[in-house]
Amino acid sequence: MEKNKLYYGDNLEVLRQHIKDESVDLIYLDPPFNSRQDYNVLFAEKSGERSASQIMAFEDTWEWNADAQRAYEEIVERGGRVSEAMRAFTTFLGHSDMMAYLAMMAPRLIELKRVLKVTGSIYLHCDPTASHYLKMLMDAVFGPQFFRNEIIWKRTSGHSDAQRYGRVHDVLLYFSNSDSPLWNDIYQEYDPAYVKQYYRYSDPDGRMWMSGDLGAAGLSGGGYDYEWKKIRRTWRLPESTMRRLDEEGKIFYTRNGIPRIKRYLDESPGLPAQDVWNDVEALRSWHTEKLGYPTQKPEALLERIVNASSNKGDIVLDPFCGCGTAISVAQRLKRRWIGIDITHLAVGLIKKRLDDAFGASIRKTYEVIGEPVDLTGAQRLAKDDPYQFQWWALSLVGARPAEQKKGADRGIDGRLYFHDENHGERKTKQIIFSVKAGHVQSAYVRDLRGVIEREDAQIGVLICMEAPTKPMLKEAAEAGFYKPPGLTDRYPRIQILTIEDLLAGKSVAYPRLLEVTFKKAPKARAAVEKKGQLPFEQPGTDEPF
Repeated sequence: MEKNKLYYGDNLEVLRQHIKDESVDLIYLDPPFNSRQDYNVLFAEKSGERSASQIMAFEDTWEWNADAQRAYEEIVERGGRVSEAMRAFTTFLGHSDMMAYLAMMAPRLIELKRVLKVTGSIYLHCDPTASHYLKMLMDAVFGPQFFRNEIIWKRTSGHSDAQRYGRVHDVLLYFSNSDSPLWNDIYQEYDPAYVKQYYRYSDPDGRMWMSGDLGAAGLSGGGYDYEWKKIRRTWRLPESTMRRLDEEGKIFYTRNGIPRIKRYLDESPGLPAQDVWNDVEALRSWHTEKLGYPTQKPEALLERIVNASSNKGDIVLDPFCGCGTAISVAQRLKRRWIGIDITHLAVGLIKKRLDDAFGASIRKTYEVIGEPVDLTGAQRLAKDDPYQFQWWALSLVGARPAEQKKGADRGIDGRLYFHDENHGERKTKQIIFSVKAGHVQSAYVRDLRGVIEREDAQIGVLICMEAPTKPMLKEAAEAGFYKPPGLTDRYPRIQILTIEDLLAGKSVAYPRLLEVTFKKAPKARAAVEKKGQLPFEQPGTDEPF
C-alpha cells in the first residue's frame, strides 16, 4: 500500500504539483483566521510542568501587497463564480487586509475542490472573524447547493469580553462535493436534562427506559393489522416480534391495556449528532494530549469528523496541519492521510507526535517530502530561509528552537533538556545549540563555551554546514567533559556536528535517562468507530496502518 505523505511547503504548490484529481475522501483545514495576532508555540518549563517560553510559529496577519494582488488577478482572470465572488468582495472590502486573506484562501479552496472525490466532504474550521466571508467563498467554489451544515463548536464555557457578549464558539463549514457524499451516522451523548425528562422509568434492576409508541397510525409505509391482547389496530411490529418482546419483558401496558415498548437508555446509541457541538471540550493545560501548539484542537473533535465522513482506508487531507491532530486521529482510526505545513517546526512536531503515540515503527508507514535529504538541499534551504533551516536542523537532534526574537538570541538557537539522576530531587540539565549555515571559525566554539558557562548548561552543540577546522576541534576538546553524577560515562562538553553527520544518523552524546524538551504526546488509545459507539477493534491492536 502507498505510504502516507507529510509535505513541507506552501500547500498551494504542493496541491498543484503532488495531489491528483479526485484522490481525497475527506479534507479538514484549520487555516489562520485573519485574527491579526502572532501565534506562539508554548513549550514546557525545564521541569516539564508548565508553559513559559515561546517561539513564534507563524504570523496571522495579512495585508494587501503585490502577492495578494497577483493571487487576486489570477482568480479573477479565470472567470466563473469564484471570479464573480472575488470581484464582489473587492467592491465591498476594497484592498483591505480581509481581502488579502480571501485572496490567499480562494486558489487553495479551488485546488481542494479539484482533489476531492465526488463522494468527498470538506470541513473548514474558522472563527466568526471571517466565517461569513469564507461561507460565501465556499459557496462560489463548491456550489451553494452542496453546503450541508454550519457547525457551531462551543469551545469554552465562558469568556469575559468587554462591552460585548462572551465569544465562546468556533465555526465549521461543512460542504460536500456532490449531493451524495459518504456519510456515517454519528451520535452524541444525551443531555442530562433530556435523560431526566424522558428516561423517567426504570426496571427493578435499575435499567432506565422511556416508553415508545407501538401503533402505526400515520407511519410512512403502513404497519401490521392484527389483534393483540383484545386490542385490534395497525401495529408497527409483526405479531411474532411483538410476542418475542413481550416474553423478554420489553413491553409494558398502560392502565388502559395499551402496549408500549421499553426503549432502554443503555441500548440507545445516543442523540443523532446535531449542528451545535457543546460536548467536545477544548484543550486545557491539564489534558495529556495538549502539546502547547497554537490553535491545537482536541482529538475528539477530529474523531467526530473523520468517523462521520470517511471509512477505514480512505484518504484524509489536512493542508494546514500544524501539530498534526487530524493526522494523528486519521492514523488511529485506520485512515490514510496527507499532511501539509509550511514550517519545519510543525513538521518536526508532527514526526515526534507520531513517534510518541504509535511507536518508532510508524516511520515505516509515511514519508516526508520537501525536507532536505542531502547537503545540497540543506544549503538551498539555508539560503532561501535561514529560520526554516535552523528549525529543520534542530529537529534532527530533537531540540526545541529558542525564542525567536531577532537580534536577541544571546547565542542560543535551541535547547534540549534532560535528567540524569535516579534519586532524590532530580535537577534538570540542559544542552545549548548553536546553528551556523555559513563559513565556520574557532570564534563560534569559544562563544558557545561562554554561553554554556553563562547558562549553567552541561553540554553545548555547534551544528554547522561546513566541516570543522582543526583549531575548532582543538578548542572544543579543551572544554573537557561532562560527567553525570553517579555514572562512569563522560560526554564532551562541546560537540560539533555537521549537517552531513546528522543526515547520516549521528546524534548528540548525552545521558538519556529522561528527556523533557517537548511535551510528549500520549500513546494512541484503541480506535472507536462512532456508529453506535461500537469498537471495531480490540484494545491493544492499534498497530500503525
